[in-house]
Amino acid sequence: MPPDTHRKPVSSADMAQGERAIRRAGVLTLLALGLAVPLAWFGVPRFFELPVALPERLAFAAQASAVVLACVVVAVLIVSTVRRFSPQDNAGSAAGPPSPRLAIYAAFLQNTLEQAVIASGLYFALAALVGGAWLSLIPVGVVFFVVGRILFLRGYTAGVKGRALGMALTMTPTVLGYVLVLPLLVWQWF
Repeated sequence: MPPDTHRKPVSSADMAQGERAIRRAGVLTLLALGLAVPLAWFGVPRFFELPVALPERLAFAAQASAVVLACVVVAVLIVSTVRRFSPQDNAGSAAGPPSPRLAIYAAFLQNTLEQAVIASGLYFALAALVGGAWLSLIPVGVVFFVVGRILFLRGYTAGVKGRALGMALTMTPTVLGYVLVLPLLVWQWF
């Protein structure tokens, strides 16, 4: 990754391009979800027996969460490897600001950790509330999460335009999942 290209000041033209990239990424993600969700809804139950009982549904959520948390493990390994071989970074984060190269990976780690926590919470909430074909939404979320993280990191140095699709793929299924889960929670509680 070329260092420092992501650190240049953002002009108003860059901001406008970034906004367009975010909108495009959002539309592409919604289109992809519009295809993936029905395919999973009808396809997954045909090929896999989805859990019915609550303990098995929660185990299913734990397995899905392990995949997204493995992305955090990969990010930690990347940061620790860069730190290990960088004289500027080897003393640790308390010794000073990170090198430009490490800063990219540290930002990726932080964002991945944040996204993994909210995605894992969604998987457990969904598994606690529903069963059947509804559970096929969890593997869809996991696939989008992993692909999104890869694209986010690959595009990081290109700025918001480079990160937009990866971020949209990672975040949109989780946000939409909470839009589904929160009313279900309210319905169940009251």
